[in-house]
Amino acid sequence: MTAITTADISTAHGRIRAHIRRTPVFEPGPGSFGVPHPLHLKLELLQHTGSFKPRGAFYTLLTQTVPAAGVVAASGGNHGIAVGYAASRLGHRAEIYVPGNAPTAKVDKIAATGATVHQVGTEYADALAAARAHRDRTGALDVHAYDAPTTIAGQGTVALEWSEQAQLDTVLVAIGGGGLIAGMAAWYASRVRVIGVEPIGIPTLHAALEAGAPVDVDVRSFAADSLGARRIGTHVFPIAQAHVDRVVLVPDDGIRAAQDRLRKETGLVVEAGGATALAALICGAYTPAPGERVGVLVCGGNAPRPHPRDAPGPSA
Repeated sequence: MTAITTADISTAHGRIRAHIRRTPVFEPGPGSFGVPHPLHLKLELLQHTGSFKPRGAFYTLLTQTVPAAGVVAASGGNHGIAVGYAASRLGHRAEIYVPGNAPTAKVDKIAATGATVHQVGTEYADALAAARAHRDRTGALDVHAYDAPTTIAGQGTVALEWSEQAQLDTVLVAIGGGGLIAGMAAWYASRVRVIGVEPIGIPTLHAALEAGAPVDVDVRSFAADSLGARRIGTHVFPIAQAHVDRVVLVPDDGIRAAQDRLRKETGLVVEAGGATALAALICGAYTPAPGERVGVLVCGGNAPRPHPRDAPGPSA
């Protein structure tokens, strides 16, 4: 496996900084979201395309040779939006494969980038198989959502920025295939405690750490469109073994509660994957020690918005 170093992540940041936003940080104050501890949120949902994903997408496209066939990617939604966006900005064609049950809002956002969208199967694994077949047939550059060194290094720039914005003891990070947490853990290199958070119904890294190697898991959570990888990445796993302190599991109800608290207390509309890290504090899966400086990554905001007719009217 290719080791990812802090130098790799610094190099990635230098290459992509003109193409991404330096996302803001926010301290909501003690007692926010029903959590008695002071928190520090990094609002990566304000990144281009509504998630952290353009970081890895841009770094891959800026460092790899893109053939005439363009690029191809498999995605639950956010990665596809990011690859389509990056490809459009850099002048490449893109073919994006998503599961047949991908949220319409995300499919529409992929199409809006100019990419061609293909809906296949019912899970991310089905989309991945179809994307690989397209790569083999056409020679297109495969931009992996999480299990590639350039993707991991690009996502690690979240932690590089955050380390310049705040002094933290612990960061909580949601896990799908693991590219984000691997990149962040590689940057912090155990100088900051990295806690992974997964839905109970998709314990991808949790199961791998217990087994001592990546294993397949069932995908049973409403957060599957953003955290629905069946197996942790092979490049991800050794980084997680070395530098992720632990992985905690949260129920779907806890994720929904976190979404609700973020919307009510801050006005932020956050998708399920984006609220998963906060859910660990709300449901008690992770309890900070007194005085512990805790950061929560809000990693995505591509949540379906209610139709105006479904919104509550003004109170009497």
